[in-house]
Amino acid sequence: MRVAIIGGGIIGCATAQSLALRGADVVVLDRAVPGAEASSAAAGILGGQVELHGREQHVKPFIEARDAWRSWAAQLAGDSGLDVGYRGSGVLHVATNDVERAELACEVAWQTSHGLVATMLDGDVARRVEPALGPTVVGAAHYPDDAQVNPVSVLRALLVVLARDARVRIRSGSRVHALAFDGDRCVGVVLDDGELRSDATVLAAGSWSSHVGGVPGKVPSVRPVRGQMVELEERTPNLRAVVFGSAGYAVPRGEGRVLCGSTMEHVGFCREVTAGGVQSILANALACVPSLASARFVATWSNFRPYVDAGLPLVGASPVPGLFLATGHYRNGILLAKATADAVALAITGSRPRSGNPPPP
Repeated sequence: MRVAIIGGGIIGCATAQSLALRGADVVVLDRAVPGAEASSAAAGILGGQVELHGREQHVKPFIEARDAWRSWAAQLAGDSGLDVGYRGSGVLHVATNDVERAELACEVAWQTSHGLVATMLDGDVARRVEPALGPTVVGAAHYPDDAQVNPVSVLRALLVVLARDARVRIRSGSRVHALAFDGDRCVGVVLDDGELRSDATVLAAGSWSSHVGGVPGKVPSVRPVRGQMVELEERTPNLRAVVFGSAGYAVPRGEGRVLCGSTMEHVGFCREVTAGGVQSILANALACVPSLASARFVATWSNFRPYVDAGLPLVGASPVPGLFLATGHYRNGILLAKATADAVALAITGSRPRSGNPPPP
């Protein structure tokens, strides 16, 4: 079986790996270089619990996706020889007023009723868990099982693994102009140099998914939501846990780097970093972790989250025969990457991964 994947981000590459382990021959098509878009811009929070927000339908998929990362990260590191930055750092969602504290207490009670590990801490106890928290923090929801990875490192490890697999070919600089059809069935893609035929085609182009020619209207539209980010560097690493506030988060990488984010802006494909965006990100970060005021300002960037109006990612078989979807993950693309890859691979092949190592190139 031959499969074409449109998009070389973490989800596209993870899907290629999962398909190859099931015996498929895979070509990954990326208009630039793999991971140049949202995958490289993401903070890498594996927030299976902090991202639930009382949504019943997300409990099982989010928790299973987060927990799958532990073994997958170890596998990627072992197979590639590269550290992917997996850290069980936990997440603290902090409150700076009584209204926020009451809302978090309700969320913690709901999560514990579902058997999840979550604790509501008062401000003093929260500061014992994370001493870098500021005095205005009056409480915090603690999710010790949430974790993080470094998306750039994950992508590098994936590319090393795929390069060693004779069943996978990655084509950078391959712009997909349209889907190719035979009747009402998708049979591949149209590139600059002609058609590339495949038994199955996976749409994993993130925010650009709806801009691929020929995608039918019955496939839900994917729209970009801009997110701006700020990178700081602590001279002496202080922050240990991922900290969420009311309007953003701070993610310590462990060696002094701290990623702060993020805005959520419906501005189309306007890739800008704005003064207002940076100001709001830093205001939230400093309100939660005042010591970051002395951190060195390193960099800013922005990219686009793929948003679907229905609020759920598009994963698995589409309404179009031969076309499969792996897009629309919005804020949770890194969290759901492995789970999405396996679900799409299973939908295409109907089989579980084969045992043994991939064949050499």
